[in-house]
Amino acid sequence: MDIKGKKFLVIGGAGFIGSHLVDQLAQEDVAEIRIYDNFTRGCEENLAPALKDPRVRIFDLGGELLHRDILGEAMKGMDGVFHLAALWLLHCYDFPRSAFEVNIGGTFNVLEAMLQNGVKKLVYSSSASVYGDALTEPMAEDHPYNNDNFYGATKIAGEAMCHALYHRYKNTDKAFDYAGLRYMNVYGPRQDYQGTYIAVIMKILDRLDQGLPPVVYGDGSQAYDFVYVGDCARANICAMKSEATDQCYNVGTGIKTSIKQLAERILKVTGSNLEIEYKPGGLTFVKNRVGCPKKAEAEIGFKYEKELDEGLRLLIEWRNAHKAEVARRRRQAGIAE
Repeated sequence: MDIKGKKFLVIGGAGFIGSHLVDQLAQEDVAEIRIYDNFTRGCEENLAPALKDPRVRIFDLGGELLHRDILGEAMKGMDGVFHLAALWLLHCYDFPRSAFEVNIGGTFNVLEAMLQNGVKKLVYSSSASVYGDALTEPMAEDHPYNNDNFYGATKIAGEAMCHALYHRYKNTDKAFDYAGLRYMNVYGPRQDYQGTYIAVIMKILDRLDQGLPPVVYGDGSQAYDFVYVGDCARANICAMKSEATDQCYNVGTGIKTSIKQLAERILKVTGSNLEIEYKPGGLTFVKNRVGCPKKAEAEIGFKYEKELDEGLRLLIEWRNAHKAEVARRRRQAGIAE
């Protein structure tokens, strides 16, 4: 899609990835950026820079995925939709009924509202959780669904609904295009403490602030693909601009980093001489997950830019400049001061 002069709805636009997407979308020659968010996890502070742009506004009638008539109203006049809203992994683990209603039912509501309003393209935020633990490395997009958690199940359902409805309507006047993005482990400025694998970064930084060593559970061999949030935002725009349709893409670096290595990198970036403290236990759903980035580069023109050390520095700079907001997010996650 040529996005010049087009209007876009960003569902979940006040959130972690969504707010960075809004920032980057505002740098494009688009006509309007409409934000649809219930502010359960996102916040207006994330949008403060973008809201200075008159093309950017929060949809003022509401932001709930389950309010179908309001969602339909928000969809009117839009050329494309970025759908990033979802209950996160542990919330889905604890509340599967709500996860079904929001992540699956809500995604169907988005698709239905698009069809009713003639919206022509969707970029759907899926997740590397659809893969579960890696059976082969790096994981290409045809890697089997090896997921065991309900969050991953909701994302598989979302991808399947996009695929099915794309084929149902592709030769009709309701035809639309879509691309799904399977984010690896996303980190960076504005992150909170509710990401199952990424929260370790914020918790390590909390301990370093207190003069305490970083804690790693187990031996730290659990390994993931850490991708900077700004790169994920850019992947959304690449997908919207591309001609790609009816496909899902890994959004990552293809670089394997263990939790032990991550803690060591944080110590190096912060200049700390503390030693890692290893403890037994810790909740983890996946121990090994690294995505192959080749398909995304070839088909939507996306390749990561931020190396891990630079991304960590940017996160730390944001964190130091937003201490009150970080404290609020800590309280929101039920972490004692």
